[in-house]
Amino acid sequence: MERKEKNITPERALSRAAALCSRSEQCEADIRAKLTAWAIAPNDANAIIGRLVHEGYLSENRYARAFVRDRFRFAGWGRIKIAYALRMKRVAEECITSALDEIDEEEYLAALTTALRAKLRSVAHRDPMQQRAALYRFAASRGYESDLIGRAVSSLLCNNDD
Repeated sequence: MERKEKNITPERALSRAAALCSRSEQCEADIRAKLTAWAIAPNDANAIIGRLVHEGYLSENRYARAFVRDRFRFAGWGRIKIAYALRMKRVAEECITSALDEIDEEEYLAALTTALRAKLRSVAHRDPMQQRAALYRFAASRGYESDLIGRAVSSLLCNNDD
């Protein structure tokens, strides 16, 4: 549980925000929320954000690339879910697009196929249509694109019939 600190000085807030950005990539929306929680005036918050960007502590591009890399590799998310999460953090669309373009297509398809194979083992339905539906729902909930899901599910179920 985080302590509520009221009325810290803008200089102290800058120092704390810089330390936070030094430990891990942060987006502007998260830092702005921290500044608001610390009762920093909007004008001071804008100045702090500007200084963090100018001094290289805060970068939307860097944040978006790190977010995409982490959510894809460690959480197994697809592009749709990653892009949605970044939009919720108010990251600029060009940063999102640029970061998503860095995902290797072969690695992306392999991750989708691996996730679907694992899910297929736990699907209780023996009916191919129910299996297909369960796999499709699973991959869509992970944020993968429907055309890729369709091809991967078809390929997996055709190979599974052997």
